[in-house]
Amino acid sequence: MSGTKRPGTTQLRVGRLLKAHGLKGALKLELYTDDPAKRFVPGATFSLQVPAASEWHGKSLELTELRWYNGHPVAFFEGVADRTAAETLVKAILWIDADVAAEEPEPDAWYDHQLVGLRALRDGVEVGEVVRVEHLPAQDLLVVKTPAREVLVPFVAAIVPTVDVEAGTLTLTPPAGLFEDLPTDPADTVPDDTGA
Repeated sequence: MSGTKRPGTTQLRVGRLLKAHGLKGALKLELYTDDPAKRFVPGATFSLQVPAASEWHGKSLELTELRWYNGHPVAFFEGVADRTAAETLVKAILWIDADVAAEEPEPDAWYDHQLVGLRALRDGVEVGEVVRVEHLPAQDLLVVKTPAREVLVPFVAAIVPTVDVEAGTLTLTPPAGLFEDLPTDPADTVPDDTGA
């Protein structure tokens, strides 16, 4: 990720640019924030996560306007004047500097930096550590590093019922087979009816 954060802040991923929209430099936006009205205001500046070969690498964007078309957010940025320029930003991820200490915490909402490093407990026994969070369109996944491998754990209340940032732990109630190989059930094998 490009950009440096200010002291006392953390960088938060708030969106991804999906595709050019129209001819005037607008881009459809996938939101990674529950509060777009707060994050996407005119004048807001975003650090960009783009490949090193991109002309936008190491640069930032300033929002001039956010509009909604058919329920989808569309963003306009300073210096992105036409569709050709907008297309060079497709797939860029937008980050902001946020003073998380000054923000009102949401119940059952955590920033990635709060989850990474938590010890994952199953039935009170540590099974691994959260090493990163993957944000997918359907749901977020916690990547838990175990002694054997990395396990992708859907970050839903049914599987991760408790997150205790202060204690440095989260509780898992995973379905069978997520953390271990299931034994082969002899009843599932096809009987040999060759008569031998």
